[in-house]
Amino acid sequence: MNHYSVPIIASKDLDESEAFYKRLGFDVLSDYGEYRILADGRGWHLHLNHVPDWPKTVEDNPFGLYLYVDNVDEIAAQVSDLIIEKGTPCVKPWGVYEFAVSDPTGLLVRIGRIVSPEES
Repeated sequence: MNHYSVPIIASKDLDESEAFYKRLGFDVLSDYGEYRILADGRGWHLHLNHVPDWPKTVEDNPFGLYLYVDNVDEIAAQVSDLIIEKGTPCVKPWGVYEFAVSDPTGLLVRIGRIVSPEES
C-alpha cells in the first residue's frame, strides 16, 4: 500500500465549505452530519470537521493546503473569481506553476504542478 496523508479541515459551515471544495473538483464520499469525507477520484482526499468557533476571523487561520494536479488551468478556470493573486496561475521562482484561493474559513489553498526546467 502506498502512503498518503489526508488533511482534516475545520469548518464553521460545512455546507459552505463543501460547496467551495466541490468547485475544486471534490465530491462527498461520506456525510456523518458534523464530519464529511471528500475526494476527487484521482487521489485528492480531505475531511471536513464542523468546528463552530473556528476561526474567530478568517484572518486568524494560519493554515494552508497544497493540492498538486496536472490540469492547473482547468481548475483555475472553475474558480477564477476566487483567485487571490492577479496574473496567476503562473510559474513561481520556486519552480511551481500555481495559483491560490482561500476557503470559507480563510485556509490558504494553493493549486499547482512542478514545472520542467524548460518551463522555468
